[in-house]
Amino acid sequence: MTAAGGATADNWALLGDLGGTNARFARREADGSIRDPRNLACADYADPAAAAEAYLATQSGRPRVASLSIASPDRGDRVTMTNSGWEFSAAETRERLGLDALHLLNDFSAQALAVTGLDTGERIPIGGGAPEDGAPIGVIGAGTGLGVSGLVPCHGEWIALRSEGGHVGFSPESPREAAVHQLLIDEFGRVSAELLVSGPGIERLYACLARLDGIDGPCPDAATITSPARRESDPLAGEATALFCAFLGSVAGDLALTLGAFGGVYVSGGIAPQLGSTFVASDFRRRFEGKGRLSTMMAAVPTYLVTADHMGLRGAAVHLARQERERQAA
Repeated sequence: MTAAGGATADNWALLGDLGGTNARFARREADGSIRDPRNLACADYADPAAAAEAYLATQSGRPRVASLSIASPDRGDRVTMTNSGWEFSAAETRERLGLDALHLLNDFSAQALAVTGLDTGERIPIGGGAPEDGAPIGVIGAGTGLGVSGLVPCHGEWIALRSEGGHVGFSPESPREAAVHQLLIDEFGRVSAELLVSGPGIERLYACLARLDGIDGPCPDAATITSPARRESDPLAGEATALFCAFLGSVAGDLALTLGAFGGVYVSGGIAPQLGSTFVASDFRRRFEGKGRLSTMMAAVPTYLVTADHMGLRGAAVHLARQERERQAA
């Protein structure tokens, strides 16, 4: 999605990664480097333009072009953010920021594009064999929501798939999980993967487990639940975190089956990388492979935990570079 214009950025371009909780901004310099990334709370600003202006106030000069990854399925001028209260017009945002061109892309399309530039030191292998050259790649990650994308090869480069795969249905695999599932059916009617595999999902898991065990009391937030100290002292926190990792493995495995992702599946987002070794040692991989008659095939598919910072910004930069190349070739 591009709002008007076609001018080349003047010295530097604005990059943005707009999620449900945080808005991250940075500069894309003329040499392609990403500089001065900063994180702003979405709740502190009325809309993306206000947040961008707050970032621009800390910078010298003004960009003429911006590339923003956004957590939204919308394709037209009117954009409603999936997990925040922001709603805006792409054209009006471009005008307010004084831009010649504003490029928007789905946040997990950006994550997928960033995967294409990862070094081996920016990922941790978690089981599986070697990736198959030229095969599709899956990308999944949990934060405020559950993002899903994929990469498919086309004429020498990778195309990022626009997807809302985080909203697929979820299936439990044990009586305990089925009991949690039923509580959520009673509340929501339909249980999507995102209801469980996300920051708010961790809180729902904790609350459901407490209810099943007859434990009263306030529910901690996701950061507290997944903290090492809380997991060690609170069995519900440990169980909720373990279920989150396992459920992410189930959904990632379904993604691999759907895409034929023999090039591997990459796990990014704001939660799993922070869990680090806890995630690597969890039931993620067992649930990823546990696909019945296809389990042997799944055992060969590699999975990776992404450890690189600013994946959304990096993907927005890749998208901008492609837009610039296409404009120059036209």
